[in-house]
Amino acid sequence: MRNKNSHKSCKKCKSREIKKDWFMRWKQRYKCKICNHVFQNKKRSKKNKIDINILWKQYCFRKQTYAELAEDYWVNIKTIQTKLDEYVFIAPFVMPGEIILLIDTTYFWEFWIMVFKDYKTKKVVHYKLVINENNTDYKNWVKELQELWWIIKTIVCDWRKGLLTWFPDIPTQMCNFHQVAIIRRYITKNPILEANKELKKLTELLVHTDRETFTYYLELYWEYYSDFLKEKRLNAKWKWEYAHKRTRSAYNSLKNNLKYLFTYYDYLWTVDIPNTTNWLEWLFWHIKPKISLHRGLKKERKIKLILSLLHGQF
Repeated sequence: MRNKNSHKSCKKCKSREIKKDWFMRWKQRYKCKICNHVFQNKKRSKKNKIDINILWKQYCFRKQTYAELAEDYWVNIKTIQTKLDEYVFIAPFVMPGEIILLIDTTYFWEFWIMVFKDYKTKKVVHYKLVINENNTDYKNWVKELQELWWIIKTIVCDWRKGLLTWFPDIPTQMCNFHQVAIIRRYITKNPILEANKELKKLTELLVHTDRETFTYYLELYWEYYSDFLKEKRLNAKWKWEYAHKRTRSAYNSLKNNLKYLFTYYDYLWTVDIPNTTNWLEWLFWHIKPKISLHRGLKKERKIKLILSLLHGQF
């Protein structure tokens, strides 16, 4: 009697000695009697083919896990991971022009990413993987943008010693909320001393007033509390030191950075300059929860995921 499976052959050894071997996803499987190789005779339908770009979009923006994607595509998790690794990220091209540059660096558990974003178009124009946040990298990448024909109208950044003074030809705006955070670190969130309480009230006025008013109240604060801030005492080494060093540091921070806190106010009627880096902080706070959903990522896959989210739309 003729074997019904005689027209089929083993995919490995080409033998026709095969038999049926149960079902896999509602499809008949066959097993070779010679080499024990198990296979499906019919090819998978085209609808089961995986489009890498669509797969990456589901993984990146729709927050799908490996298990969920494997269930949707009827494959195992290892296949999904292999396909995701085949995806090649290509940063979208942004035409050079005039920009208001927001710069900041954030930490993603294993590495730092320095991001340069345009406030007008809300697009990331440049990014770099760095070892840590430092002024030298900021200076080099700003020069690189200028060499690429970007016209930088203004730079908005957080406070870093020396960073604000490194671009004398470009108006630089210091983030007001970073200045508020600096004062909070010195005098705490709930100060006890009267001088600290007044300084906290003055700092809260920073984002709601103009340069002249703030400067007037800052000078008024010094006139009233100058004797208090100049008080000295002997320390354990029998050397004189200021008795209220943290309050003095908070006041000096406001005084020294005053030049850069109201740059936006000087160009109020000509250029729309933000007084904070909130657009970048908002971007980071949207990316980090999405990265944390995919725990245990290897570095290469995590970098691709972060860069895709940086250039994506939320």
